[in-house]
Amino acid sequence: MPKDHNTVDPTTIAAVTAGVDTHKDLHVAAIVDARDQLLATETFATTRHGYKRMLTWMLSFGELERVGIECTGTYGAGLLRYFQHAGITVLEVTAPDKADRRRRGKDDTLDAVNAAHAAFSGARTVTPKSRDGMIEALRVLKTCRKTAISARRVALQMIQTNIVSAPDHLREQLRSMSRMQLIRTLAAWRPDLSDGGNVTSAYRIALKSLARRYLELTDEAADLDALIKEIIDSLAPDLIARPSIGYETAAQLLITAGDNPDRLQSEAGFAALCGVSPVPASSGKVQRHRLNRGGDRAANSALHIIAIGRLRTEERTKIYVERRVADGQSKMEAIRCLKRYLAREVYHIIRKRNLEIARTKSALDC
Repeated sequence: MPKDHNTVDPTTIAAVTAGVDTHKDLHVAAIVDARDQLLATETFATTRHGYKRMLTWMLSFGELERVGIECTGTYGAGLLRYFQHAGITVLEVTAPDKADRRRRGKDDTLDAVNAAHAAFSGARTVTPKSRDGMIEALRVLKTCRKTAISARRVALQMIQTNIVSAPDHLREQLRSMSRMQLIRTLAAWRPDLSDGGNVTSAYRIALKSLARRYLELTDEAADLDALIKEIIDSLAPDLIARPSIGYETAAQLLITAGDNPDRLQSEAGFAALCGVSPVPASSGKVQRHRLNRGGDRAANSALHIIAIGRLRTEERTKIYVERRVADGQSKMEAIRCLKRYLAREVYHIIRKRNLEIARTKSALDC
């Protein structure tokens, strides 16, 4: 009679590895032994008590070497913090095994088992961001600012659309105004709220509401900009001092590096993370590299903005790109090479700053 996985004697197991498939309300966990054989699976609530039960359950099978968790930035963020606080080694499981999924299908238990196998072998895993420091705070504020800017843009588009279809006397009054003159004029209107059934009154009410929304979102974005600027000035003053690096691009590069940049083993690793490392595209006698379409595309965009800024304002960068083009590369290939050098420059600035912060913390602890 085959042995039930849930009745395995934990005393016979020297070391185990776990995997977790994360969801909003429930997490599914799986355990594999030192030979990568499945021992058991179980489901736990996404609460602090559930995290404690999960850890106790995992430790009951033996010494827990590491845990592979999916989606550590979203559904698995709470579990990641709990395990890191408990001193457990955590790996983030990235892309699913597509071949295995096509062959076996998909459900939460299979995903947890695949996460455990990935953590055991080290395949499809990366060191997760710790998400417990100032850079996580920066990420939250930057995300909030991005949504405020997006909502403000939508409000402005709706104002312009409503003006196009408004009654003639309203359209003629508003169409020649500048943007801020238009917004402040609409926000100062005092339409008759009791006459909403009238088309002209309805347009006045809607335009006033949209204008006030635009101004409120502008003030919100300005407040968030001040908070973001304060964090970046504290975290990386040397980074923001470099040519063509503004607060928006600096924030994105810091977020990509994370609160625990020691997870980046080298500047080449940071370049790959930003999607600017050269990818071989050689065939036969043709030896060349192409653009990297992987990595963090937001970080790649930030480096591209810096590269274009330097290409316009810095003579040394102009000479470098012209030399690359003269050697037979396209302008895009030359910019790709430039972004690779920028990634190296940014990496060393961030690393130097983090070493200074670590030394300061050590001195304070002593």
